[in-house]
Amino acid sequence: MNEIRASDRERDEAANALAQGMAEGRLTLEELTQRLDGVFGATTRGELEPYTRGLPAESRRRPKRFTGALFAAVHRKGRWRVGRRSAVVSVIGDVDVDLRTAEIDHPAVTITAFLLFGNVDFYVPAGVDVDVGGLTIFGHRREHGDEPPARPGTPLIRIRVLALFGTSDVWRIAPGTTGSYKELIRATRD
Repeated sequence: MNEIRASDRERDEAANALAQGMAEGRLTLEELTQRLDGVFGATTRGELEPYTRGLPAESRRRPKRFTGALFAAVHRKGRWRVGRRSAVVSVIGDVDVDLRTAEIDHPAVTITAFLLFGNVDFYVPAGVDVDVGGLTIFGHRREHGDEPPARPGTPLIRIRVLALFGTSDVWRIAPGTTGSYKELIRATRD
């Protein structure tokens, strides 16, 4: 059976539909990056169709704008909605912010982390554009993992870190990688 080959325009339209689904909170970052890989690898119209079919129902979750840890460990993970502007505060605490299955409704979000003798780790799928900046005094701010070019249609995640005796790491996680945070970190370092 000879299928009609997909055009560049059709692949771009499919990518735009996925980006719209992400903007509406219908797809997580990881789902978006996986589907975009398939869209840009598709050669026929039949191969394109499964990536835009069956988007999950719209979420009614309210955006999370604040995550804090005071002498504690906090994990923000799973399917949660990221606010356009969010804050993370860690005072002698440890915070894990997992953005791999988060819902992002905006083309760009900013997460500002305030650290005082604290730590925050951000986990993002590889292929998502992450802009990290800020000021760290007596600590570190690092990025780990492969940094492939951002896929079209993925949101920009701005991470701003203001730290005094604090540490912050961004971990770019390859699609399909699973395990505890310790295992994800080990896999990213290897």
